[in-house]
Parts: sequence; structure tokens; C-alpha cells
Amino acid sequence: MHPTDHATAWEHAPTRGAWKRHMAMNVAGLIGWPAGWVALIGISTSTPNWVVWIFMPYFLYGFYRFFVQLTYFPAALRMRRVLREYPWQILQAVPSGIGKYPGARDDGIWFEFRSPSEPEDKIPLVFLKHQRSYWWLRRMDGPRTKPERKAQIEPLWFAGDPRFLAVVAAPGRGAKSPKRLHLLYQRPVFDRSCAPESWGAEQAAVERAGRAGARYLPETSHLSAQG
Repeated sequence: MHPTDHATAWEHAPTRGAWKRHMAMNVAGLIGWPAGWVALIGISTSTPNWVVWIFMPYFLYGFYRFFVQLTYFPAALRMRRVLREYPWQILQAVPSGIGKYPGARDDGIWFEFRSPSEPEDKIPLVFLKHQRSYWWLRRMDGPRTKPERKAQIEPLWFAGDPRFLAVVAAPGRGAKSPKRLHLLYQRPVFDRSCAPESWGAEQAAVERAGRAGARYLPETSHLSAQG
């Protein structure tokens, strides 16, 4: 079956495999960074004292990366919830850019999507987290982006609702599976300090976003009253 023929992205076996590989990389990093730290401490104890200064950059960076690695797990679990709720869409020529999107709340690289409720409305999804975004940065529309790099994220795999949260991915080998899974979301869905935005979403869409893991959403009763 074609990836878009499944009721949800998670029903697509290659997608489950891509997510498992993503999680395996998280686990490998969580183990690998402190393992290297311990190994270098062992080496430094049996070598002259000046050797420890050579390893010091790794000691400091490895300590930092261990804690950064911990943050990847909540994001991966949120990603799985999105994939279990929404189907894949394979989108051609999705506008993207580097820098602030006009009217957006945050700066950063972004994709622009059509609103599901009002196709003429355009909604940006900004990469709010810098972790693992550099690969995407080098392939977004920009004055220095090489065409062959841009082609690596076309067509774009998309599962979610741009008004709330989504998973994007680049096409894998043969364009039959996703790779480079990345979670994108509007800041209000995970940040209580930001006022929830409806973007014209109907009650069913808000409830679906909640099942996909969005925490803070506009009141569905209010949306029902508007409808």
C-alpha cells in the first residue's frame, strides 16, 4: 500500500521502522557520550597529567550532550503520538525559508502549509528547537541553498495539522519510507504561557490534536458556539 493509503502514518510499516531507528539513535547517544567520558577518564589516569587537558573539551561537551540527549526522548514519544493519529500526506513544492516568517511568533527556519479549514490561508510551522535542525537548515529555501540539497526534502512527508502539531520527514530510499523524522508544533500547544490559537479549527480538529499530544488547546465549547 502507498503510505497515504493508511488510516494513520503509524500503520505504515516503514514508518514504524524509521521511528524505531530514530529511537535507537537516541539510546546509542545516551550511552555513547558518557561511555566515552568514562573511557577518557580511564586513559587520563594512566597517562601524564597534561593529557587530561587534551581531553577536557570532550569532558565538557560530552557532559552537555548527555543532558541534551535526554531531551530527545520526550520529543520522540510525542512524535509517535502524532504518527498514531494522523495519516501521511506527500506534499510537493512546500514553501520554506530561513529567518522570520512574516507575522510568525518566533524566528527560525520554517515550512508554510495550507490551512485545512481555509485552504487560502497560509500557516507557518517554525523549527522551535535547534537540536537536529541543522540538516534541515541546509536544505530549506535560501540564497545559498543548492538545488540538489533542496531536492532531498521533496516531496515532503507530512503527518499532522499545521494549526497545532505535525511530523515532517524527508523521502527515504525509493521514496517509499520516511527519514529524518522531525516534530514541529505551534508554541501554544506545549507552552501554557502562550494563548492558544484556533486558526479557524473546528471542534473535531481540536479534539484530534489533543489525542495527538497537544496539551493546551482552545476551548472546544467556544469553537462550537462560533460554528
